[in-house]
Amino acid sequence: MTKSETPAARETAILAGGCFWCLEAVFKEVDGVESVTSGYIGGRVEAPTYRQVCDGGTGHAEAVQIVFDPAVVSYRDLLDIFFVIHDPTSLNRQGNDIGTQYRSAIFATSDDQLHTALDLIEHMGEARLYPSAIVTKVERAATFWPAEDGHQDYYANNSDQPYCQYIVAPKISKFREKFANRRKRGG
Repeated sequence: MTKSETPAARETAILAGGCFWCLEAVFKEVDGVESVTSGYIGGRVEAPTYRQVCDGGTGHAEAVQIVFDPAVVSYRDLLDIFFVIHDPTSLNRQGNDIGTQYRSAIFATSDDQLHTALDLIEHMGEARLYPSAIVTKVERAATFWPAEDGHQDYYANNSDQPYCQYIVAPKISKFREKFANRRKRGG
């Protein structure tokens, strides 16, 4: 295999911004995103279950692990989308989902990601893009635990459910409206 035939390097981003079903549904539509896995990160229990995380006692956040091609979509682009589709000024809450498991957080998988996230948050704060202070935490990624199978592709498999219609679908619409140029072709 020649150098020009070698597949480009892939990166992994891990983001938490409320219910992982919302984030997963949006990021699956982003051009350059190869996979999105719902799961848990940032807690103190190994291999937590959905019920344990929802009860709030494990310290984990619901998050998505995004594998992407940086030649197609940059990490900064993913963060721009992230900050539009959730409320980064709401501490431990997104809408009616309340608790630390729904916190806004960026789990950097490299020094570059860490600096990009911190710089972006600083810039947004200085520009006063939100009426309140941004509370999104940035930290180095710890172990990411994939959620149970029933939580993967949740929106695609349950789009007729009320939560999906009233909470997830509007976030997808917002993404499609604001980032039409970032959607996968045919998406």
